Amino acid sequence: MKDGPRVVMLLEDLEFGGTQRQALELTMRLDPGLLDVELWMMRSGSDFRLPSLGAGPTLRWLARSRTSVLPGILGTARHLRSRPVDLLVLLTAIPNIWGRLLGRVLRIPRILATIRGEGGLFRQHEMLLWRLADHHLCNSTALKAILVDKHAIPDSRVSVIWNGIDCQRFHPPPAGTRAAAEPIVLCVARMVPDKDPRTLVSAFKIVLDRFPAARLQLVGDGPLKGEIIAEARRTLPHGRFQFLDGTRDLLPLYHQASLLVLSSIREGFPNVVIEAMACGLPVVATRVGGLAEVVDHGRTGLLASPGSPEALAGPMVELLRDEEKRIIHGAAGRRRAEDLFSIDAAVRSHEQLFLRLLHSGSLPPPSPGQA
Repeated sequence: MKDGPRVVMLLEDLEFGGTQRQALELTMRLDPGLLDVELWMMRSGSDFRLPSLGAGPTLRWLARSRTSVLPGILGTARHLRSRPVDLLVLLTAIPNIWGRLLGRVLRIPRILATIRGEGGLFRQHEMLLWRLADHHLCNSTALKAILVDKHAIPDSRVSVIWNGIDCQRFHPPPAGTRAAAEPIVLCVARMVPDKDPRTLVSAFKIVLDRFPAARLQLVGDGPLKGEIIAEARRTLPHGRFQFLDGTRDLLPLYHQASLLVLSSIREGFPNVVIEAMACGLPVVATRVGGLAEVVDHGRTGLLASPGSPEALAGPMVELLRDEEKRIIHGAAGRRRAEDLFSIDAAVRSHEQLFLRLLHSGSLPPPSPGQA
């Protein structure tokens, strides 16, 4: 048994997604000499290739079902009772709801709620449940502003830590190897309403008027997948659209693409944008949530108004017609990812936040991206 404070990170599942990837990265990297960390999933299954853990952190699936919520709730209650937990960290909507309720009933000493997207504020009933958490963690200052200004959560009970990625794993390709004859516009996103893939398909149809050889690659799964495939087949010329499984290795796709695009209408702080920047890829994204904190408009990419195919198509065309600008933006994005969004910085910030919460309960807010 480890000697450090016991920290449980409670997640709904390990299906493909940015929050799931970030939770897994943190669990593997948090210092076991400081914290005894476990990652619990309320539903079965995993879309990720899990490392050989050896003496590493515990990954625990609390239910065998991949569809029903109730077994996961009961499993969470049972395991929280079985051995004392010092800090319960809640990720995604279902854990943020039931983790708070069960945590208070079972008298867990410290509960940390997380908000990683604007849509989560509604889904996890933040307006009703925020008082049940000792502290809140956001991955963008935009989300913190919503919590403080619209939900009246005290500023001292909300911290911001930007997402981090492995800048050694995500790196630029060798010079001159990106596709040129067939420009590839890449989008990596779950097929859900918040990501607004319909607007992207409509915007790409406009792009094809200027670049008929361009190809759109959509990577991701989700409830809208069938509809978006049907829409793309109906509106885009044959061969100009490709749909790829969301669980695949993304690095080769980043290396082949000409630019990354994200058409979200609600967003937190998407890992895929940081990964693309680390790979030297310019970014076109909508100006929502934390995207303006990630993308330095005019330097590492271009931002557009959400919900408008015309607004999104404009910066895509601008970058596709100017290879030099793509190279300059891509190089600046790589530097920004290294300077601000490394996984090591995110891990150290989480360690500091967890330890301070364990000792004080709540704390003054830090600077963005820090604990």
